Amino acid sequence: MKQGFIKVAAVTPKVVVADVRENKKRMTEKLQEAAEQGAKVIVFPELCLTGYTCGDLFWQELLLREAKEQLLCFARETAKIDALIFVGLPYVFQGKLYNVAAALSKGKVLGLVPKTHIPNYNEFYEARYFTPGMAEPVETELEPGNKVSLGSRQLFACADVPELVVAAEICEDLWVPNPPSIAHAMAGATLVVNLSASDEITGKKSYRRELVKGQSGRLLAGYIYASAGDGESTQDVVYSGHNLIAENGAILAESAGFTNESIYAELDFKKIVAERRRMNTFSVTDTSYRKAEFSLEVTDTVLTRFIDPMPFVPDDREARNERCEEILSIQSMGLKKRLEHTRCQCAVLGISGGLDSTLALLVTVRAFDLLGLSRDRILAVTMPGFGTTDRTYQNALDMIACLGATLREVDIKEAVQIHFRDIGQDENTHDITYENGQARERTQILMDLANKHNGMVIGTGDMSELALGWATYNGDHMSMYGVNASVPKTLVRHLVRYYADTCGEERLKKVLADVLDTPVSPELLPPENGQIAQKTEDLVGPYELHDFFLYYVLRFGYSPMKIYRLARHAFGESYSEETIYRWLNTFYRRFFAQQFKRSCLPDGPKVGTVAVSPRGDLRMPSDATARIWLDELQGARE
Repeated sequence: MKQGFIKVAAVTPKVVVADVRENKKRMTEKLQEAAEQGAKVIVFPELCLTGYTCGDLFWQELLLREAKEQLLCFARETAKIDALIFVGLPYVFQGKLYNVAAALSKGKVLGLVPKTHIPNYNEFYEARYFTPGMAEPVETELEPGNKVSLGSRQLFACADVPELVVAAEICEDLWVPNPPSIAHAMAGATLVVNLSASDEITGKKSYRRELVKGQSGRLLAGYIYASAGDGESTQDVVYSGHNLIAENGAILAESAGFTNESIYAELDFKKIVAERRRMNTFSVTDTSYRKAEFSLEVTDTVLTRFIDPMPFVPDDREARNERCEEILSIQSMGLKKRLEHTRCQCAVLGISGGLDSTLALLVTVRAFDLLGLSRDRILAVTMPGFGTTDRTYQNALDMIACLGATLREVDIKEAVQIHFRDIGQDENTHDITYENGQARERTQILMDLANKHNGMVIGTGDMSELALGWATYNGDHMSMYGVNASVPKTLVRHLVRYYADTCGEERLKKVLADVLDTPVSPELLPPENGQIAQKTEDLVGPYELHDFFLYYVLRFGYSPMKIYRLARHAFGESYSEETIYRWLNTFYRRFFAQQFKRSCLPDGPKVGTVAVSPRGDLRMPSDATARIWLDELQGARE
C-alpha cells in the first residue's frame, strides 16, 4: 500500500442456486484465499449469496430472510480480514425488493448500494422482481440496532490511504448511456467496483472488456468487474465468470473465462490521483455523497504487475510499428507546415552518422516528399572533426547518397584550431571547451549555410538529451525547427529501425542497420585505434534508465522513492540497485540544473504524452533546486 499500490481481487465462487448457506460457506473460503494473497479490496459477483438465476424464487420470503441472515454472518467472519469486501444479495426495503451490493469491513456492513438500472429485455427479466435503486441514501435496519445506509450515492473512503475512495455499481449500470460510475467519479471515487452477472454470448466478451477498459480510462479510475460463473442455472443462458481489473484505460488482469478464476492486480492510486491533478478538466464537483470510512493496515504491497522498462516503446511489434508510423507522420507534417509557412524550400542538416541526425534526415525527406519538393534541396552537411571515425563518416555519406540529398562536406578541424588559438585553448587539453568549441563551430556553419541558401536549419537533438542537458548551449542545442525535440532516445532507435524495415531499399537498409549498431557518441574526442572513444552512456548513464525516469517524473510526478522502487521492479536483474540509484541521482541533478537550456528551445512537434517544451508541457523555473528530491532518494537507500 506504500507509494499508492493496493492489491485488489475479483472473485467468482461456484454458487449453488438458492442454497444461501452453502454459498456463504464457499464465499468464506474464497475470501480467505484472497486475503492470504494480500488483497485489500475484494469483489464478489452480483446476487452471489443466492445466485443470480433464482427467478421467481426471489419472491420466496424464506430465501430473502436467509440472504440477510447469511450476509450478517458473512460480515462477522470478516472481522479479522484487513480488506473492504463487496457481496451481492437481494434486499427488501419498505415492501420492495432491491438488487444490492453490500460493502463490508472488519465485521461490519458499511452500506448497501442498490442497482440503478434494471434490465428487462431479451433474456433479462429483472424488473419482474427488482425495483430500481434510489440515489439518495436512506436508513435501513439490518437487525435491531444495526442501521446502515441504502442508496447509490455512497462512497467508502479509506482513513489510512486517502487516495482510496470506492464506489459501487451493478452489472447493467455500466452498459447504459449514463452509468452511475460517472457521478461516483465526479464525487471523488478513485475505484469503482462492479458486481455483475453478465451472461456469455458470441462477441460479448470483447465488448465487455472494452466497456471496462474505456470506463476506467474515461473516469481516470480503477475498475474491478466481478461476474457470475459456473454454478448459475444454465436453463437459457451460460455465465463464464469473466472478471476484469482495469486502471486508467489499461486492463491489468483478466480471467480466462469459464473457469471461476479469481484474479488479482495492484492498482496504483497515486497514479490515478496524479492523472486527475494533471487534467484540469477533471474535477470533483459533487460533495453530497454519503461517506463511510473504513481502515486498512498500511504495509508494503508486493508488486506482481508488469512495469514496462521501456514505457515509450510498445511491446507488441504491430503496435510498435503503428506508433512509429504515426510519430514519423507527426514529425514530417510539423516540418512540412513550417516549411510552407516560411516559404522555405531548402533544409540544412548536420549529418554525423549517428542515430539522431539520421532520424532528422529521414523526417526531412518525408516532409519534402509531402511538399513535392526535390530532395536535392536538402543540404546534408557532414563536418568531420577531431573525434570523427571512418565508420560514422562513411555511414553519413552513404545515407545522404541513398536518400538523394545534396552532400556538403566542411572539415572543421582547421577552423576550430584557429578559434582555439584566438581564445588561448591548448589543443591537447581535451576539456569541455575542446568539445564545445567543435559543437558551436558546426552550428555556426549550419546557420550560415542556411542564410546562404535561403534555408532552414533542422535540429537533430532528442528529448532524452534535452532532459539531461546533454547538448552544447548555442551549439547542437540550437536550430530553426527541432523535429526530434519530443522523441526519447529509446524510441529514436525504433523509429530508425522501422524506417529501415519499410523503406524497400536494400542499400539504405544496410546503412541504417549499421547506424543502429553504432555506439551513441558526440564524437568530440579523438578516436582510439580508429574506434569511438567517447560513449555517451558511459558518461551520463544508460538511456533506457533515463527515459524510464523521465516518463515517471513528468507523466505522473512520482516521488524519487517510488520511481526507484518501480525501476528496480521493471529492470529486475538487468541493473543492480546501486546502478539504478546512481543514475537516478544523476538524472535529478542534471534535470534540475539544465532547465535553462530547455527554457529557450526552438519549436518542435510534440509526439507523445511527455514533452519538455517551455511553451507546452514543461513550465519549469530555470533556478529550481533538486534538494528535496535528492534528499528523499537518499532516504530510499537508508
